[in-house]
Amino acid sequence: MDSTTKHSPGELEYEGLIRTGDPSPSMSTSTFCVRNEHDPISLNYTSGTTADPKGVVVSHRGAYLSALSTIMDWEMGISPVYLWTLPMFHANGWSHTWSVAARGGTNVCLRHVAAPEIYKNISSHGVTHMSCVPTVLRFLIEGQQSDRSHSSRPVHILTGGSSPPTALLKKVEQLGFRIMHGYGLTETSGPVLFCEWQDEWNRLPEHRQMQLKARQGIRNITLADVDVKNTTTQESVPRDGKTTGEILIKGNSVMKGYLKNPKATSEAFKDGWFNTGDIGVIHPDGHLEIKDRSKDIIISGGENISSIEVEKVLYENQKVVEAAVVAMPHPLWGETPCAFIVLKVVETRQGPREEEFVTSERDLIAYCRDSMPHFMCPRKVVFLQELPKNSNGKILKSKLRDIAKAFVVDEDGVGSKKVQRRGVDHVSSRL
Repeated sequence: MDSTTKHSPGELEYEGLIRTGDPSPSMSTSTFCVRNEHDPISLNYTSGTTADPKGVVVSHRGAYLSALSTIMDWEMGISPVYLWTLPMFHANGWSHTWSVAARGGTNVCLRHVAAPEIYKNISSHGVTHMSCVPTVLRFLIEGQQSDRSHSSRPVHILTGGSSPPTALLKKVEQLGFRIMHGYGLTETSGPVLFCEWQDEWNRLPEHRQMQLKARQGIRNITLADVDVKNTTTQESVPRDGKTTGEILIKGNSVMKGYLKNPKATSEAFKDGWFNTGDIGVIHPDGHLEIKDRSKDIIISGGENISSIEVEKVLYENQKVVEAAVVAMPHPLWGETPCAFIVLKVVETRQGPREEEFVTSERDLIAYCRDSMPHFMCPRKVVFLQELPKNSNGKILKSKLRDIAKAFVVDEDGVGSKKVQRRGVDHVSSRL
């Protein structure tokens, strides 16, 4: 595809670069020798869930350390068979483009990420490892029973990108998969936190095990440091699992900077720390847990509401397949939660059937009120056929926030709440 962007003097278009190459075997391997480990190795763009993707420059050293830590922390053995459900162009496939090669592994690629294709390739190629966002985990449990035959040995899954609900983790592991939760950003060259399993967790009830597994974990062995700091005082928060702060990261696997964007680069780094924009806590055992993206926190009457915490409750409902919670306007409290829901559909020989999984807005709100403080509960529930996502499978909350701005809560004289919508076609036209 031809680019409409004009290149500057001293730069080459991609096709022009290819034409300068010498395909003859006379080329010396020294031609490709890395002169400086801090030189750039790749350029990847952030996922753009905020509608503002930035070019991330990764160094050879950063890529090397990221791949090395993935091999060790994920315990990737010799000759793995890796199934690609991640796009390789996003964060270099979480560094697996290098880690699989380093272990002499086999890459199994998919043209279409769907449950039948995933199960078929696992069975055909003896897949041992795969990585995916939680959206793909849902594909695995929604696939028809006839598709679910795969190898007798467990398939190891590294998941991340968003926090997987504990109910989802439990269902996927019951299918024979072994899940590890990781955390990273495009800016960190791949995962920098891994939720490594602790032997003492085996003695805990299954539900508690899944809660622990859903946490983001501890820093990998090649990362210099990670901390959670108060956004005002820049002091480290106590390790109580309750006090929130911003997650900060330091180390050579962190990007060199944003391409041709010195302003964004300087804003991202403070005193040597990379500011992730993620809000989290540190538990007494040292494990980090994300509570929300800073831009996704809902502030209602001065109280911070974690959209992730509300989503976790919604995912516990057997009728809910996908849930995303964002802020909507409230005339008194400023903001209040608005939930976007995809309901479960069962495929039968007669076609899709969802009658038994139908629920109402009132029922879902009541369900939430039974499980959390009332001020945290959604005031509005919107049912959709699917949630908007980017090419990596991440939910585009920026689009949902635009939709939620069309809703407003009115308080009548007796204190009851009514949600009004501006424009009946607003939701469908925005997706």
